[in-house]
Amino acid sequence: MRNSLRGQVDPFIVMDVMQAAAEAEAAGRHIIHLEVGQPGTPAPAGARRALAEALAQPLGYTVALGLPALRQGIADLYRRWYGLDLDPARVVVTPGSSGAFILAFSALFDAGDRVAMGFPGYPSYRQILRAMSLEPVGILTRPEDRYQPRPQDLPDAQGLILASPGNPSGTVLTVPELAALTKAAAARGMSVISDEIYHGLGYDQRCHSALEVTDEVVVINSFSKYFSMTGWRVGWMVVPPDMIRTVERLAQNLFICPPHASQVAALAALDCIPEAEANLAAYAENRRLMLEGLPRAGFDRIAPPEGAFYIYADVSHLTDDSVAFAAEILEKAGVAVTPGLDFDPLRGHQTLRFSYARATPDIAEGLRRLTAFMAGR
Repeated sequence: MRNSLRGQVDPFIVMDVMQAAAEAEAAGRHIIHLEVGQPGTPAPAGARRALAEALAQPLGYTVALGLPALRQGIADLYRRWYGLDLDPARVVVTPGSSGAFILAFSALFDAGDRVAMGFPGYPSYRQILRAMSLEPVGILTRPEDRYQPRPQDLPDAQGLILASPGNPSGTVLTVPELAALTKAAAARGMSVISDEIYHGLGYDQRCHSALEVTDEVVVINSFSKYFSMTGWRVGWMVVPPDMIRTVERLAQNLFICPPHASQVAALAALDCIPEAEANLAAYAENRRLMLEGLPRAGFDRIAPPEGAFYIYADVSHLTDDSVAFAAEILEKAGVAVTPGLDFDPLRGHQTLRFSYARATPDIAEGLRRLTAFMAGR
């Protein structure tokens, strides 16, 4: 059978690492997972309880844009987190943030359009764009800029994706930086998508939404990270008022609606902030351990992780093949890490990403193993 050219996207390398780690575990090895950005904690207890209670009744289709109560709850979250009075009509519940990106790209761009993003950056941006016959354009960011793009570096393109906190860097854009980037994009006629799925996971400063500086932006978020609900596949987007009907028509046809069961759990999760904040405290301790332990092990060229739960390390003094290096670490140390090639196709051969989303004892053991591995390498 014929395969489309647009379907020939690159693999999501971290998933390949996960597969190799799973095979090692199936063979009887104990692997420490520092590769995937998946919380080691379950969904909030209140969310799980709400779903259990709802299972006694039919959970059929909801309206395409999501349960009205959930959309209102998300709007209320923006008031608590950012002091914004957000119309819930602008909130669109989606099948994870991935569904939100598909809707945003479909609503904003036509085949052949160019969409810019910082390198390093989340790899699925590039692959979803390619699968939709759009052209991803990388902006080579610099460590001295905390791996975030600068207004003067914006290329000729129809769109711009911002990410704060960034993946893989964990760095955060300030309000002046968000204002400068969105203003520069508007001057070039670029539509802006702001990926904010790690909001709530900030350490030295709180995360700021692009909605604090402009309404001409599509904001994407998710229950996956802060609320520990990765497998539930429920996210949301906030769109300008004139985009609501367009996105609604697309959602009706592409997805019908988000999963009803996940929406019930997500609505309850919004009342479980203390539990999510307890998880954040654990991540903060993991971050402290990583910032102390990675340099001791020999990984001392790192971006300042201001949010999320990642550390991005320059390992150019250790390797020029991050895929082979990650495989060596898995084989010899029993620690799974992600090659930087996932995030930067041009310079990622010389970088690694370490996730500290798992339990604190796992992070400590992973650091112990990495230190021993590097000492004997």
